Amino acid sequence: MSWTRGTLGDEWPVQTIIAVNVVFYLLSLLMTGRHDLSLNPLGFLSPDQRSLLLLGATGTIPIDQFGRTWSLLSANYLHGGLLHIIFNLMALRQIAPWVSHEYGTSRMFVIYTMGGVCGYYVSYLAGIPFTIGASAAVCALIGSLLYYGRSRGGTYGAMVFREVWGWTVGLLLFGFIVPGINNWAHGGGIAGGMLFGWLLGYSERRRETPLHRYLALACGVATIGVLAWATLGAAVIRFVR
Repeated sequence: MSWTRGTLGDEWPVQTIIAVNVVFYLLSLLMTGRHDLSLNPLGFLSPDQRSLLLLGATGTIPIDQFGRTWSLLSANYLHGGLLHIIFNLMALRQIAPWVSHEYGTSRMFVIYTMGGVCGYYVSYLAGIPFTIGASAAVCALIGSLLYYGRSRGGTYGAMVFREVWGWTVGLLLFGFIVPGINNWAHGGGIAGGMLFGWLLGYSERRRETPLHRYLALACGVATIGVLAWATLGAAVIRFVR
């Protein structure tokens, strides 16, 4: 199994994450039925909130009212519109290979998964009622690069930190200017990424070990289980009842 042999430099985990995001976006559109086909770019091809709730949106409503704690993970694979998923997946496609190069693919996936959960947990604690998107997990990858650049130091480390810090400032400014952006999830994701970057270590100081690969495998199994559970439950409610 490639998870236990080491996957540094492999592209398939990033491609798989992207594919799963696309599949769940299409599934949410299928469950919605009628769609906004207007020229409004923010509302174009947007799933409705009921479909997103059934498929695993998170926040105080899903968790407190329906007991869906597992939605802290599933929400990272749902999106509210065409532009939403395009922007998030473009950022993921740019950042994830960089994190894989510095940390190894297994650690990248652990950071992506657990950092996303951290981001949405912070969002939940802040009282955000309903939220979705891969941006919390993408911000976790950004946080891991911030930690890497600061920890490594030197010319290259300073360059990494400076570039990624510029992204972070731009992201926060964008979040305060544009309504509807979940800054709590972004900030929590960045903090989670820094934390897991520190806990797991990066390749120049600590090689990937079987423990890292088994942690990545556990994250993969948890993700598959949660998304399968959400899909089954949504299908039963939407198409059977």
